[in-house]
Amino acid sequence: MKKSHLKKELNKLFKSLDFISENYLNGKSRKKDVDQFFTIYQQLGIAWEFLGLQCKHWDGYKRTREGNEVCKICGKVKSVDESYYLIPKKGAKKIGFKVVPKSKKTFPTKKKATLLNDTVNFHGAVLSVEATNSYKSSLLGKKHEITVAADRIVTLKERGIECRIDNYLINVKVQKPKKKKPPYGGFPWEIKKKDLKNFPVIFKFDDDYNFLGLTILK
Repeated sequence: MKKSHLKKELNKLFKSLDFISENYLNGKSRKKDVDQFFTIYQQLGIAWEFLGLQCKHWDGYKRTREGNEVCKICGKVKSVDESYYLIPKKGAKKIGFKVVPKSKKTFPTKKKATLLNDTVNFHGAVLSVEATNSYKSSLLGKKHEITVAADRIVTLKERGIECRIDNYLINVKVQKPKKKKPPYGGFPWEIKKKDLKNFPVIFKFDDDYNFLGLTILK
């Protein structure tokens, strides 16, 4: 929402909150009316929270009598993280927005390079999104310094299967009992034909044999 439109909507909302508070929640109304308008007041409060999530605090903050700094537009207290998301019960859910690393700078640590690292358990499926700028790291302790490229990693875990998508690879891992030896890896043409029968994988391609996807049979 644009700043000008958001300010208008918030001003109308604040006037509605004040109207109900001054006329129905001041202790002079009938209990039935108070209960009804209290519910409306709470619903307006949820709308306030929703609009506040869209505010970028363009006009800065002002200090209240209690000493808090609040946004001049939405009234949100500075440096207080929101611990909730407003999403519809039915239909498509949208949480946050797509974060992509854009900085050309290489940061000294992964922590300082991290733009986003969030996880949601959605009806039993675990979805994680991590976005980082380029940063310095090391191998074998601190003996070999390396530069880790900027990346955006999306990981989905469901029933022992993990699918990981980043800027360079798509990796599907089927978790099985751990063995002493590490797992092997190879291209299809590197595996003997008789051994390929052990891999229930169907490759999808077009007339020119361009790779389009694959199906793994469980």
